[in-house]
Amino acid sequence: MRKAYPDDLTDDEWAIVEPLLPKRKSNRGRKPKHSKREILNAILYLLRTGCQWRHLPHDFPHWKSVYTQFLRWSQQGVFEDLNRQLVKLARIKKGRTPDPSAAIVDSQSVKTTEKGASKDTTEERKSRVEKGAYWLILKG
Repeated sequence: MRKAYPDDLTDDEWAIVEPLLPKRKSNRGRKPKHSKREILNAILYLLRTGCQWRHLPHDFPHWKSVYTQFLRWSQQGVFEDLNRQLVKLARIKKGRTPDPSAAIVDSQSVKTTEKGASKDTTEERKSRVEKGAYWLILKG
């Protein structure tokens, strides 16, 4: 048993998350070498620290096992489902309905492009603005 990291799921958190993860399709074949909890704790560690897969500490399952399971769960939409279910549980805990009935979108919450218009139009406009600013300086 390894020493717990700050990002590891507590027993209470695991009790909520475990039923939301996909079950094994059959008991045939080789049993998994690592528990889902250890794999998920390793993924949470990677997300929190931003380290590379190959730099995952040695007391976690091998990085390739964690990466393979991460890919499998990602392709199956497990993380989206998990997020959706956890949001519903949080809403119920706050006394709300599981699904929101309305959404508000304003200019502060809608993400636009970082740089604005495409580079072609921006360069042309910038050139005209700079010329105009230069003209104003000469005239002023």
